[in-house]
Amino acid sequence: MTASAAMPRAGQLECVCEPGALGGPTAGRSGTAPLAAGFAFSVLAQILTLSILPLAGLSLAPGHGLVTLPYTAFYIGAALASLPASLLLDSFGRRAAFSLGASLGAAGGLVLVWALASMNFGALVLGAFWLGIASGFSLFYRHAAIPVGGKGAGTVLIVFGAATLAGLIAPTLAGVAEGLASPRVFAGTAAAAALAHVASLLATASLPYQSRRERATTAAGAPVWRSFLPPTVTGAVGWFTMTALMGATPIAVVGCAPSEAAVGAVAWHVMAMYAPSLLMAFLPRLARPVHLSVIGGLLLAAGAAAFMLSTNAGGFSLGAACVGGGWSLVVLGTTLSLHRSGPVPRWLLGLHDGISLIGAILGTLAASLAA
Repeated sequence: MTASAAMPRAGQLECVCEPGALGGPTAGRSGTAPLAAGFAFSVLAQILTLSILPLAGLSLAPGHGLVTLPYTAFYIGAALASLPASLLLDSFGRRAAFSLGASLGAAGGLVLVWALASMNFGALVLGAFWLGIASGFSLFYRHAAIPVGGKGAGTVLIVFGAATLAGLIAPTLAGVAEGLASPRVFAGTAAAAALAHVASLLATASLPYQSRRERATTAAGAPVWRSFLPPTVTGAVGWFTMTALMGATPIAVVGCAPSEAAVGAVAWHVMAMYAPSLLMAFLPRLARPVHLSVIGGLLLAAGAAAFMLSTNAGGFSLGAACVGGGWSLVVLGTTLSLHRSGPVPRWLLGLHDGISLIGAILGTLAASLAA
């Protein structure tokens, strides 16, 4: 190339890309480790939050009909965030979008602490809503992981499975936090959730810049909707079943065991939600979308049966674990189904998550009717 050819000239359009998008020092860095760490800390915050929201609602709600409102507000926030999160990923990239979600989660956790310390039900609902928004952003970790490095299912299984560690440490962390915050019940757990989102923010801030804009390989029309509708409907049913049962489980556990047992039940639930991904990361050929969805549906049914037949904390924990494993396989199956034919438009992924979370919201309403 001559010197004159390299010089910019009037009317010439230049491409301004994120560092590493066209090669260079960051081009080969996929960011799988920061994605896995950010997702794990985000899930840790979700465990801590969801283990106390039904119980905090039971303590602070001005009326029986509002007991599950904080739990419902969490999933409303997640549903409302799904489409904006997908658009922000396209416009600003993974680092900015996930860091924004984690920041909102940290703020929501602090609002939750204040609500519990001051016994303010309205602030409890607001904090739950903000934490739900953070959860809506974190759902996109699985979509962001699939194209990374061109590794397909193996990468998303690693990122998804990393959250298993969150289930292992959550009960101990909640116990320590509650001891430090005593006598303000649940405030310590809420503070730990806020700190988990701060840790998630630090992890996502280390993500390498990478262009995330990809064109779908399938044109708009019947093929897109044919690959979109079945996994979306299946996902919505899976989310409905999971939230309906897990909204009622902490309250049922407290009815027959100390409140710390509720965190343990939720922790077993979350470990079951992500452990299958960790196991299949070593055998990615087992990750067949239809098979995963069918087995997941059977586990959800088994979890529902265990919940209805249980009379002690151990039985409820077993039911919660079955529900978690079923949800995990359904979400993995539907996610891999969406991406099976190649890159999917971000807005369509956001629509998929939004519809799935509408199923989650309906599940929380079903839990409130059963409470």
